[in-house]
Amino acid sequence: MLEERVRGKELDRALASGKVRVHGVPLGDGAREVDPATVRYDPSFPRCVPGRDASIVFKGRGFVVVHKPPRMLSVPAPGRREPDVLAFVAKIAGRALPVHRLDEETSGLMLVATDAAVQEHLKALLEDHKVERQYLAFVEGNWQGKRTIREPIVRDGGDGRRAIGRGGQPAVTHFALVTALRGATLVEARLETGRTHQVRVHLSSAGFPVLGDPLYAPLGVTRKSDRLALHAMFLQFVDGEGQKHEFHAPMPDDLWHLQRRLAGRNS
Repeated sequence: MLEERVRGKELDRALASGKVRVHGVPLGDGAREVDPATVRYDPSFPRCVPGRDASIVFKGRGFVVVHKPPRMLSVPAPGRREPDVLAFVAKIAGRALPVHRLDEETSGLMLVATDAAVQEHLKALLEDHKVERQYLAFVEGNWQGKRTIREPIVRDGGDGRRAIGRGGQPAVTHFALVTALRGATLVEARLETGRTHQVRVHLSSAGFPVLGDPLYAPLGVTRKSDRLALHAMFLQFVDGEGQKHEFHAPMPDDLWHLQRRLAGRNS
């Protein structure tokens, strides 16, 4: 547990202000079971509120890896003044250029370039399927084993939402069972392509909508989670200098509590 790794009267204060990090990601619940080797406590870490604020996981040459909290925009949106990841990075690094995006309610790892040449390199890696991205998703129903979904996604299925359909962009997602829960399943999703809403559309089309999804799940499934139960947990790529980078983002506190509730444990 985090409590066993970080002790003292200031534990609660340290957790609440982002001074305790696991794989570089701030967590706020000291009861979490984690590998002690992945925990770091440093009073000099920038102050942030876990689950509310973005944080820098890694700074590289021409790019940063950000942990995006749920309900934060990845990029600015017309008519909206909420904080977004690009503005957060620009404030720290002086410049922020988009590489890819996460849905507003999705938490997890996101790449942002701070140099134009590096941006082009990273976008080319994505286009060539050389960036490995994995997600965790809580889905309705009893998912079994492993499965690959290869279904094209169209921008508008007739109701303004993305959907599987002829003439759409090729989309491939590899899914695997992680944990069976009560009426739900925690699954891992590995992207081969990176279409907008790809994981959500593929899971919904297979009959396993993501809990909390306001677009692709029935209302009863949407109400089973306070937000879209989707988390970008893993990122791996090779930078322009040939260095391999690998990042892990632990399940955020809110989804950890959701998992405990669905497993029948006290949260």
